[in-house]
Amino acid sequence: MKQTLQLRLGQHLTMTPQLQQAIKLLQLSTLDLKQEIQDALDSNLMLEVEEEGGGAHEPSTRAGQSDDDAFQQSAASGNDANNEQEVNAASDSMPEELPVDSAWDDVYDSLPPPQSGTPRDSVDTEFLLHRDITRTLNDHLLWQMNLSLFSDTDLTIATSIIDAVNEDGYLTCDLEEIHAGLESEEIELSEVEAVLHRIQSFDPPGVAARDPQECLLLQLQQQPEETPLLGMAIRLVREYFDLLARQDHNRIKQALKLSDDEVGQINMLIRSLHPHPGSLIAESPAPYVVPDVFVFKKNGSWQVELNPDATPRIRVNSGYSSLIKRADNSADNSCLKSHLQEARWFIKSLLSRNDTLLRVASKIVEFQRPYFDYGEEAMKPLVLRDVAEELEMHESTISRVTTQKYMYTPRGTLEFKYFFSSHVSTAAGGECSATAIRALIKKLVAAERPGKPLSDNRLASILSEQGIKVARRTVAKYRESMAIPPSNERKRLA
Repeated sequence: MKQTLQLRLGQHLTMTPQLQQAIKLLQLSTLDLKQEIQDALDSNLMLEVEEEGGGAHEPSTRAGQSDDDAFQQSAASGNDANNEQEVNAASDSMPEELPVDSAWDDVYDSLPPPQSGTPRDSVDTEFLLHRDITRTLNDHLLWQMNLSLFSDTDLTIATSIIDAVNEDGYLTCDLEEIHAGLESEEIELSEVEAVLHRIQSFDPPGVAARDPQECLLLQLQQQPEETPLLGMAIRLVREYFDLLARQDHNRIKQALKLSDDEVGQINMLIRSLHPHPGSLIAESPAPYVVPDVFVFKKNGSWQVELNPDATPRIRVNSGYSSLIKRADNSADNSCLKSHLQEARWFIKSLLSRNDTLLRVASKIVEFQRPYFDYGEEAMKPLVLRDVAEELEMHESTISRVTTQKYMYTPRGTLEFKYFFSSHVSTAAGGECSATAIRALIKKLVAAERPGKPLSDNRLASILSEQGIKVARRTVAKYRESMAIPPSNERKRLA
């Protein structure tokens, strides 16, 4: 093969460190952004939190400082106004771009992470100690086991059974598997079954069941004896569980020789039971959502404002920035200059993020004003391209802004993505959003007769009568997305 030299012209996109940082901050959620800001405050000595009614915290003279450093600090504190002008002037002369063939960490110096045993570690540890401890179903069962009178052998068996109970409260292993795992020839299978019956009497009712039928039976057996039709309900679950699962009311009436009212009462009793008893005990940390913007109505128009608590206000420490006046080439002065430039770019990226977030939120509220006035049924179809064209931004930017961002509205705290949905054509030639169709389906199902629920075909016909062209399979898709069961499962006796 002959070797040759060729000259080619081409274009490729290269992102500067500033653009990389701006994109990174733009796609962060509020909680992640606070952590990013805290990391920047810990690693950059030029950054500080701007407190209300307080000035910038300036470095003070400490024991062991040189007279030259103390003199420069005192001079800096006596000329705050001049120093601020010099900082602003320096920011105007800051280069617009940095070398594109390097990463941010290659250009700017950063302080090393805190070592173990520092005050910050003690603060984090104290914070962890005050966090709520999540209680699991396994802990709840073990606590009851320790309060019960078990022999040493029964304790071993009970511990193995509890370990085999999942979060929903069901036993995930056969008794034979549990018996084989005990590795003791003295323990018989009947002992394992006896311990299982004792655990099934624990709280919550129905725990350690092997299937849904046994779970419902355990809960019915723990009901008060004076409960109406309790015996018939137990017999129905024990002997005719397949008819109950199919909601075959006619065959249930024939098998148990009951009236419509009695079958209805039994169904109400069974529906009051919980098919997943473990979820009543297991706790998970509550996911707290911090809204990025507030939406409220003022003087007849909808207003959008940024949440001031979502992003801490930070600024450049004027005390440290004034030390750069020495204009020498020492290592300390070069480090201060590097941190100062990094701090300014970080603040600039935060301001850019807030501005973009506010513009996008305002445009979404402008597009979806009918929703804020009238509710979900008035939601208009909206895609990312519509907002991008109005704001003259790229769709990828709108996608980053609307991901994990929330707005607090009179109708609840909603994610930005909630306001974007596909569209369906109407008979009048217009468009209807998928969110509005879901709201209409939910409204129709809520108003249907329990004894004669609306089928998917009937729902599609009703929507067609209202001018919304939607197929039966589309109605089924929207119904399933809202966790609404089909018509045969929604059928109830009056």
